[in-house]
Amino acid sequence: MEQYVIKGGNPLVGEVKIGGAKNAALAILAAAIMTDETVYIDNLPDVRDINVLLQAIEGIGAVVERIDRHTVKINGSMIRDVNIEYEYIKKIRASYYLLGALLGKYKKAEVALPGGCNIGSRPIDQHIKGFRALGADVRIEHGLIITEAEELIGNHIYLDVVTVGATINIMMVAALAKGNTIIENAAKEPHVVDVANFLNSMGANIKGAGTDVIRIKGVEKLHKTEYSIIPDQIEAGTFMFAAAATKGDVTVKNVIPKHLEATTAKLLEIGCEVEEFDDAVRVVSSKPLQHTHVKTLPYPGYPTDMQPQIAVTLGLSQGTSIVTESIFENRFKYVDELARMGGDIKVEGNTAIINGVEKYTGARVSAPDLRAGAALVIAGLAAEGITVVDDIVYIQRGYECFEEKLRGLGAQIEKVNSESEIQKFTLKVG
Repeated sequence: MEQYVIKGGNPLVGEVKIGGAKNAALAILAAAIMTDETVYIDNLPDVRDINVLLQAIEGIGAVVERIDRHTVKINGSMIRDVNIEYEYIKKIRASYYLLGALLGKYKKAEVALPGGCNIGSRPIDQHIKGFRALGADVRIEHGLIITEAEELIGNHIYLDVVTVGATINIMMVAALAKGNTIIENAAKEPHVVDVANFLNSMGANIKGAGTDVIRIKGVEKLHKTEYSIIPDQIEAGTFMFAAAATKGDVTVKNVIPKHLEATTAKLLEIGCEVEEFDDAVRVVSSKPLQHTHVKTLPYPGYPTDMQPQIAVTLGLSQGTSIVTESIFENRFKYVDELARMGGDIKVEGNTAIINGVEKYTGARVSAPDLRAGAALVIAGLAAEGITVVDDIVYIQRGYECFEEKLRGLGAQIEKVNSESEIQKFTLKVG
């Protein structure tokens, strides 16, 4: 099992380039099979979730051609199977986007109930509600969601809760349904907008993405396109908090600053300097960090995917901070791990009360999920001494070349496979 071994205490300094948005890419790759023509997609992140989804798409008969690490060509004309196996789904939740893509194109789909990160339930009731409203029959049998429709017809759909997954799935089906669809209480996240832009570039007629009302006029078919995925706001935010926690000075390049506003606002509140450029953001952490309160909310609120990273940083701030998690119930699993490093955090229900400490100390910790894993790496970078992070397979699901990018900023971090390699690293940096 691969691990990260880190010697902390170095401020991160320099520039880092952010890759394509994983959450946008997953939905866009699924949507790419909705035409029989060839679709060309670039700025793909080369991470495990993306590679698993590409295998799943190939598994149903689509032709997938990797041009290079970040570029792919997909042709969905040879799809012979609308059944996505559990093997793929249990690895990544986002394979449920193939439900919307296949239902929209072929009027039927069978996809295993989703797996993915262990951060709490992500119910798919709103997806099902949307599919039924558009005329599909949906049933769950033997662990599969089976959906089919004689005809898909546009409808007015009000989502009971703001959900990115359901917004995107309904948008995909509605793009090829007859007539008009209105989605109210739609998610406004940047990756929802990116998927809408992608579908529009294939000939769909979607208006209002990025607001809470999305209007879709169904079209008969979609056509080929070339598309570049937006930068990953969560990867960017992770490096921004890494700069804050390590007292660093990092310029995060290839970003859309507008997408980072909630993260930037919190960094300013805790005493960092943040400078915005057209496609870059610089974070300087030179003063003692201050406490703050944060509550995760749907976009444009503070992202749940950035919650562990800010909590780890607030653990090194002066005073008492409160972090409220309103999206996923199991998002505080990293707190016990952080306690091993000297963090002082108490969790009550969906709230973490964080008393700032002067420093973390290196320890052996385990990544409970993708974002918490990245946050523990940040803690290790800021800590005194050596930290070993186990279960980094979670981190690799969503961060490309994480350790290489950190090393480029002066971090002492290596990916290792055995106790002897940990020993070797410790001697080398000691």
